Formats: sequence, structure tokens, C-alpha cells
Amino acid sequence: MTHPARPPFRLDGRIAVVTGAGSGIGLAVAKLFAQQGAAIALWDLNAEAAAAARADLESKGARAVSIAVDVSLADSVRAATAATQQSLGDADILVNSAGIAHVGSILSTSEADFDRLYAVNVKGTYLCMQALAPAMLDRGHGAIVNLASIASLMGIEDRFAYGMTKGAVLTMTYSVAVDFMKKGVRCNCICPARIHTPFVDGFLAKNYPGREAEMMKRLSEYQPIGRMGTPEEVAALALYLASDEAGFVTGQAFPLDGGVLVA
Repeated sequence: MTHPARPPFRLDGRIAVVTGAGSGIGLAVAKLFAQQGAAIALWDLNAEAAAAARADLESKGARAVSIAVDVSLADSVRAATAATQQSLGDADILVNSAGIAHVGSILSTSEADFDRLYAVNVKGTYLCMQALAPAMLDRGHGAIVNLASIASLMGIEDRFAYGMTKGAVLTMTYSVAVDFMKKGVRCNCICPARIHTPFVDGFLAKNYPGREAEMMKRLSEYQPIGRMGTPEEVAALALYLASDEAGFVTGQAFPLDGGVLVA
């Protein structure tokens, strides 16, 4: 008897931890992964945002849990890992989406700025992988998707500390992929250009009051394709990398950049 082929990019029976899942890219990833059958652990510093996202997913029939976590603190990440395991089970997928930005050159970046960016973007990614990878390795399967940036691959004006952190995410991705290559756990990263998230809107409102439309146009035109990307486009690539269809893919950095790197 011939069984019908499984639809592509399904995550049925998988448990996915998504950091920064309360808004922006992380929220888009959580929604898409849930739609494709995964149970979702929404990790976010903002407990209210994570809870609202969980309620939305549950209203659509998904299994989900929301957990307030500061990814820069080892104790917080360990507690979130234990809570996820207790509520859903061991994670099969980790998407490291939590991150913060900063505008400044090496001359205008304070030590406090540098340390804050490092703590969330670098240490946070490290702590989450370190906490969740052991269970994946024990079972011999798992997928890690890190959010890097085109700033990992090129210099961007006034993004010194941000570029430093995303370069570290890229090289951590390479290292983890190599270390786990023969152990069933894949690790890849996505390198987006500008993505239109609530952060962008808030940044423009704060720094360019009354000039939001002008600056939005300027930011959009930075991408040769003529617009910013969307969180849903990032989520779609993350879904591929987390799915069985990407079983032959590890240790790769995927630009999602609207043509920036080839223009």
C-alpha cells in the first residue's frame, strides 16, 4: 500500500524554542512554525508580549507555552529550559531571534553599549545553544537557526558594536555546525538586511519625529530591491532550515538582503 507523501516543511511532533518570540521576527517564526505543526515555547524578556502571543497560538489550536527569560543570564536560561521541558518536552528546534541593536562607530560606542550588545546578542545566543543542545545530542537530531545579519558579512556604517555581535553569531554557527556535524544536530544562520519590524517604527518615531516617511523611504532604498524585508520572509527561511527538507544543510549563512551583497 502506498502512503501519501508528507507535505513539505511540516514540523508535526516537533518542539521549537523561539527566543524574542513576543514581537517582530521571533513572533513571525513562532506563528509559522505553529502553523506547520510544531509546539512552541515562546521565550521573551517581555512576559506580557510572550503571553499574548501564546494565547493567540492556542486560539488557533497550537500547543504553546510562554516563558519570561533574560537570555543574557545563565540562571534565567536554565530555568526557561527546565520550564519548557516540563511543559512541552525537550526541544527539537531552537531559533535564536532575541537581539538588540545599536547605532554608533567605535568612537561613539561606550563601554556600556558594547557590553550590553555583547550580553544579549552574543552571550544570549551562546547560553541558549549551550542549554538546549545537550538534549538534541542525546536524541541524535535537532536544528538550530541563529539570526545573524548582513553586518556579519560586510561593514555597515555606524554599526560597530552590532556588527561585532553578529560576526560572533556567524562564527559560533560555524563552530557548532562543525562540532555537531556527525551527531545529528544541524546549525545554520540567517543574515538579513533591514527587516520592517515594530523596532524600526519605534526607532524612527524616537529619532526622526515628523520625518518618519522620509526616513522609511531612505531605509527601504538601501536595499537595491527597493524595500525592507518582512518578518514573514525571515520566518519562511527559518522554517526551511528547521525542517527535514534542509537535512543536508549545516554550517551555512543565508543572506536575506534584497540584493545588498551583489549590488
